[in-house]
Amino acid sequence: MDCLRTPDLIESNGLILTVALSGGAILHVRGEEIQMGGGMAALTRTADVSRCAIHSTSELVNFRFPFDKISPLIADLDDAVMRPIPVDAEALRLLVHYVSMLKDEDMLATPEVQNLVSTHLRDLAALTIGATRDAATVASGRGVPAARLRAIKADIVKNLTDRLLSIEAVALRHGITPRYVSMLFETDATTFSEFVLVQRLNWTHRMLIDARFSDRTVSSVAFEAGFCDLSYFNRSFRRRFGATPSDVRASSPARPA
Repeated sequence: MDCLRTPDLIESNGLILTVALSGGAILHVRGEEIQMGGGMAALTRTADVSRCAIHSTSELVNFRFPFDKISPLIADLDDAVMRPIPVDAEALRLLVHYVSMLKDEDMLATPEVQNLVSTHLRDLAALTIGATRDAATVASGRGVPAARLRAIKADIVKNLTDRLLSIEAVALRHGITPRYVSMLFETDATTFSEFVLVQRLNWTHRMLIDARFSDRTVSSVAFEAGFCDLSYFNRSFRRRFGATPSDVRASSPARPA
């Protein structure tokens, strides 16, 4: 399948970062072409006629940035255009993951949040493309930490039922130190342990009010969620929800008659 930017679609004020999430594509611009495998990316101008030949069963995403917003952040724009960005570029991975999280969350309801997310996306895009020294410094203290924290939270949720889930294991998977993980959660006014606890409690609450799991004992649900101490689970659950696990299950509208 071909995606075309024909002369009547040309705009002079934008840059597009194309990312092949899976499969691949070939970008054709001004007589040049780039072979893009899964995970790779490339930058083009909206002022150029272009063709993107997308391989079958491929998934691509385009990030469009206003020229005046992104160009001051890029060290060498002319060199960056139509230069393949490799799959192992850390900033690119953070950018893709950040956007994937946005699809799953109702977090763009206010203009303030929308502006913050836009800023983070520009930070990550600039680092992916090749940021100036000043822009890289700012992004390292703003967009990058935000994206890392989102990736870590997603990792925790994915591995929530693993009783061996630890800050050390998560840090190792993300190539950072446990101390840095702690610092990221501090910016969110919480801790790694508190976040894990809340997610596990929410998980058990959902299980207890779901009629499909009514045959499970409270203790089996707690242990499956990753809790090792049943007394600690019961205290924490009551503190969060104002009722015991058994009471929550008994009062659930979904409880079978």
